[in-house]
Amino acid sequence: METPPRTATGTFTLEMSPPGTAVDGAVDRFGLTKTWRGDIAGSGTGVMLTGGDPATGLAGYVAIEVVRGTLAGRPGSFLLQQFGDLDLGEETLYYQVVNGSGTDQLVGLKGRMDLEIDDQGVHHYELTYTIPR
Repeated sequence: METPPRTATGTFTLEMSPPGTAVDGAVDRFGLTKTWRGDIAGSGTGVMLTGGDPATGLAGYVAIEVVRGTLAGRPGSFLLQQFGDLDLGEETLYYQVVNGSGTDQLVGLKGRMDLEIDDQGVHHYELTYTIPR
């Protein structure tokens, strides 16, 4: 039985490795490392593919990340699938928990994350999620 939807909030810091070309010079590949704070506490590692020209305000990315730590005190890990689009400076960001990816006490986790980056570059997240009892 799933619990009613819950909300987890906090921040994360992000470090990215130097880019490596993934496809014919048109797609770049980055490694990413995150430190999660707040209701999600732990670390994340993943891979990001980017394309386009951010300098002109036209670009996009996809990424997948494994998050290891705790969610509201429950230990385990899960995958986050990410999609970002930059259209003339307007960003669309979409994060979703990959179905079936939860481990340990996070088995059955489902959710969607909203992200906001403030003027100081701090990444604030809000995860709306459900999980079996």
